[in-house]
Amino acid sequence: MDNPSSADRATPAAYPSLKSPVRIPLVVSADHPCPYLPDRTARNRAVLVSRMPPLLYHQFMDAGFRRSGRVIYQPACPACRLCVPVRLRVGDFKTSKSHRRCLRHNADLSITAGPPQPSDEKYELYRRYQEGWHQSTTEDRQAFESFLYESPIDTLEFEYRDPAGRLLAVGICDRCTESLSSVYFFYDPNESRRSLGTFGILHEIQFAAENLIPYYYLGYWVRGCRTMDYKAAFRPCQLLCSDGVWRDFEAAQGLE
Repeated sequence: MDNPSSADRATPAAYPSLKSPVRIPLVVSADHPCPYLPDRTARNRAVLVSRMPPLLYHQFMDAGFRRSGRVIYQPACPACRLCVPVRLRVGDFKTSKSHRRCLRHNADLSITAGPPQPSDEKYELYRRYQEGWHQSTTEDRQAFESFLYESPIDTLEFEYRDPAGRLLAVGICDRCTESLSSVYFFYDPNESRRSLGTFGILHEIQFAAENLIPYYYLGYWVRGCRTMDYKAAFRPCQLLCSDGVWRDFEAAQGLE
């Protein structure tokens, strides 16, 4: 792991209370606008990593960390605890009626899995997804590749294509023997009727089940954030509480 050289590295954070699984210096970021909730500021603590054993990253996720590119980060907002890690026990997951309808609606898609490989086709899809779904400024190609295709972890990419071979969606996941972790999923905004985001999660859960991976990590659930509500719809799920214990969603309410 790389060693950051910031004088701010030892700054304590009010949240979270969970320590990293190994002793490493963490750089605390400057306050910045919260990407999830309006009129709030956010702060992270993070480390830049060139390579990390997959099982160690699994332990980092169990301490509330996630990754973006080669940066392993943890929310460290001084007055907010709403970014709560969420995961599924793959063996306990049961599809709902709406999930089964989504699976049938996308049964015509072909799905391949392999090492992540950036391409012009994927960048164009990502650009249209960002502009169509998030109304955000398009990142340049270098930023796109740094965000999604530079990984210190063992990473897998799923490609979803229609019968004509047109790329409709891409899902990127980190994998180890204990967990499959969703990193990012982007899709054609003109195909919203397919509910591709839901379909991607269902396929990744199925992949985890077929490969005997016991846990599927969905990132952070943020109460009050519309774009994060979908994560709590996959039940039974667990939330990581501030004491480091994973609890079933209902039992965790008010304890995060």
